Amino acid sequence: CAEEYFHRNIYQNPAQALIFTHIELDYYRWCGSRQSWLADIWRLSMSYELLKMIHVGSIIVSYLLFFLRGIWLMQDSEQLRQRWVKVLPHVVDTILLISAVALAMIIQQSPFSDSWLTAKVIGLLLYIGLGMIAMRFGKTRRIRGIAWMTAQCVFIYIVLVALTKSPVLGIW
Repeated sequence: CAEEYFHRNIYQNPAQALIFTHIELDYYRWCGSRQSWLADIWRLSMSYELLKMIHVGSIIVSYLLFFLRGIWLMQDSEQLRQRWVKVLPHVVDTILLISAVALAMIIQQSPFSDSWLTAKVIGLLLYIGLGMIAMRFGKTRRIRGIAWMTAQCVFIYIVLVALTKSPVLGIW
């Protein structure tokens, strides 16, 4: 009942709707059961919070792995040739992508209608491209190092956009 209620509600966003205290009365009138309201609200808020924790956690792990691989790359370390170093980043990034899409669906935001989300997607594509140059396609050590450092800057931009919900970082 909660999904149907939230789609009809003016808030369009389960996380936002949870903030307003009068939602209980509206929901009770709509669904008719106080117990189902508590269960549905708890389930939706927990799934949103859990997904957000998974998303943020996978961002941290993904970045740390990228940073560590970059350090090893600059040192010409044998660690880069280990199987887990080649496989784990792909697993983490897959979890990151799935959680990002699920969060966007839950909060009903689209990269084509929300400028800050568009900026994050464009930044992510740039980050991935720079990471590919740094880790694989850079011809010289200098090019790889510049791509790796630039990717760090792009990552910081993506995080700041996520925190400010503004593609210009709240400056204008």
